[in-house]
Parts: sequence; C-alpha cells; structure tokens
Amino acid sequence: MGKDTYLESKPRYEILDGLRGVAALVVIMYHLFETYFPMLGKQVFHHGYLAVDFFFVLSGFVIGYAYDDRWGKMTTWGFFKRRLVRLHPLAVMGTLVGAALFFFQDAAFPMIREASAWKFFFCVLMGVLMIPVTPGMDIRGCWESNPLNGPNWTLTYEYFGNILYALIFRKLPKVALGVLCVLTAFLTLNMTLDLDVFGILPDGKFDVIGGWNFSGYQIFIAFSRLLYPFICGLLISRILPSRMSLSCPSGSPISLKGGFWWCALALVVIFSVPLINGRNCLADGIYQSVAILIIFPLLVLAGAGSEIKSVRSQRICRFLGEISYPLYITHYPLAHLQKAWVAGHADAALWMHVFVFVAVVFFAIAMAWAFYKVYDIPVRAWLTEHWLKKSKARS
Repeated sequence: MGKDTYLESKPRYEILDGLRGVAALVVIMYHLFETYFPMLGKQVFHHGYLAVDFFFVLSGFVIGYAYDDRWGKMTTWGFFKRRLVRLHPLAVMGTLVGAALFFFQDAAFPMIREASAWKFFFCVLMGVLMIPVTPGMDIRGCWESNPLNGPNWTLTYEYFGNILYALIFRKLPKVALGVLCVLTAFLTLNMTLDLDVFGILPDGKFDVIGGWNFSGYQIFIAFSRLLYPFICGLLISRILPSRMSLSCPSGSPISLKGGFWWCALALVVIFSVPLINGRNCLADGIYQSVAILIIFPLLVLAGAGSEIKSVRSQRICRFLGEISYPLYITHYPLAHLQKAWVAGHADAALWMHVFVFVAVVFFAIAMAWAFYKVYDIPVRAWLTEHWLKKSKARS
C-alpha cells in the first residue's frame, strides 16, 4: 500500500458530539417557531441562528483533532474523499427529501406553483452535487442557494473550510493560526458592530444573519461566519495535547463536573436570550460578538476537557451526536410542511397547532435516526470499502 494508507477512526469527544446535537435541536425549534413568530424579536430562541457559528467552531476543532497528525499517511485527495464519504450521503438525502416534499408546501410559498420542470430538476441536480444556485434559479421565493433544502448552504461553506484546511491551514504553525484568528475576528466585528469597512453590508446590520444566498454580500457574510469559528476551533485542537483514549484528560484548562449538562444549558441560554434593545441594535451586536468570539470557544474547551462518568449521560451524548448531522440536514422540508399547514389552517384550534408542532419535532428526530441507521451508516461503509480502501490498495 502507498502513502494514503486507510485510517481508522480516532476516539471521539462525546461531550462535543452531545453539544452538537443540542445545537441541532435548537435549530429545528428555531425554524418551527419562525412559523408562529415571523418577527425575529418575538422568537422563542431569539439567537438560534448562532448555532451555525457554534457548528463551525466544532468543525474546526474536530478536523484538527482528526486529521492534523495523519498527513504523513494521507494525501490531499485522500482527505477530500474521506470528507465526502462523511458528509455527502446525507447532503444528498436532505436534497431528495426536500424535492419529495416540495410541492406540498405551496400554501406557504405560492411561487412553487410557478416552478418550471427544468428549473426544479436543475435545482435537484445542483443540490445533490452540492453546487449552490444563484437567486435567478430560485423556485420557492426564499432566494436560497439550495431552494429544496435551505440548510445546505452551511454545508457548502463547511466544504470550503475543509478545502482551506487541506490546502493552507494545516500547514500553518500555531502562531500563524493565532494571527489569522485575530484578523478573522475582525470580520465578525465588522458585521456585529456594523463597521462595514468594505462598504458592502446593508445599513444598520449589527448581526451575523445571512449566508444562505449565493450572491453579493451574502457570500461575504457566509465566509465571515465561517473563518473565525473554524480557525479558532482548529487552533484549540492544536493547543490541546492529543489524547490517547476517551478516559485520558485532554489537557484543556477547563474541566467541569457534569460538563455536558452545564455546557448544554449554557448553549440553550445563549440561543434563547431575547434581543437586546431589539433587532439591528449595537447592544445586541455586542452580545453576538461575545458569544461567537469568546463563549463558543470556551464551551468547546470545556467540552473537550470534561469527562462523562454517568452511563446515562454517555448514552444521551452518543444519541445526540448520532442524530445531530442527519437532523440538521433533513429537518427543513418538514419545517416548511408545518409552515404550509399553518398557512392553510390559521384559524385551527390552539391544541391542533401544538400537536402539529410537537409531531413535526418528533417525526424529524425519528426520521434523522432512521436515515442515520438505515441509510448513512451502510452507505458510508460501502463507500469506505469500495472507494477508500480499494483505491488505497491500488496505490
């Protein structure tokens, strides 16, 4: 076998997996509450959109931990293939679910009735290939880079982050990564403090909302949201010594008894704090800056440095970690179904709205679990056996 020898998985940080699941649950709740509270200031999870920025911190940390010490045995193309095997099957499924449920959502999105066949199937193809479409190809009215499954935009930039890691970030020493952290932190402040030094953001922004539209300043917002969290997470993974097993301390300066529960509570509180002085306000922008630049990295440090001693907590973290990605990437079409039902039944009894809300949450979790067990695991196993391992055996 050549340089790109097959690599087994490393032990996992189960608390961080659990926190990813908590953030995914907040995202689905945020999207479902949007139906009833369309004004952001009346949301239950007012800052639920910050879960995306937390995901990017986790992603940078996990990528650094999983791959930094493997480059002597792995090529750049080998890294890309591993990331495709890990991420792409569920990205395809998210788009296909969105396509299957698309025409049931027209009560909330009348533009669907005007969709042409070629645009619809073109959006399906581009979604499956994870290629964003421009606003001119929109068939829903939300101007998303994947009209069939909105959250795919974050996965698009996760791919960009992986590419930057393989080509640039992995080669940089810790000092250089630290400098990049400082520089890219300014991109966050540029949005949250409405500095707009480049003159391309909307007036009075004071937040990080955006990135789902593949055009103009939305692309700038997406990269601004990606870079600091991803680089910061990567730097944290470099600072902490590699651990040999799940039972060994990671070397993190933060270790909490019951670490998962305290960190999970902190996340829920951060995501649900009401807007400070309303939307488009400096005070709320400062709050978002503190959450992204300081609190999220501290939570990753705490999650990496704390241990799980309770069997029940281990099982909960494992379950949340397993459903986190499939839940995040497949729930949005169900949220649109809920929105369509509400649009057609606005005068329905309160208990019916509550039942539909709870039922969608339950079904989204059940569907994510089923996709993980019945689809994601077998497909990734097949791709590993027939694409990764065989291609290495021939090298």
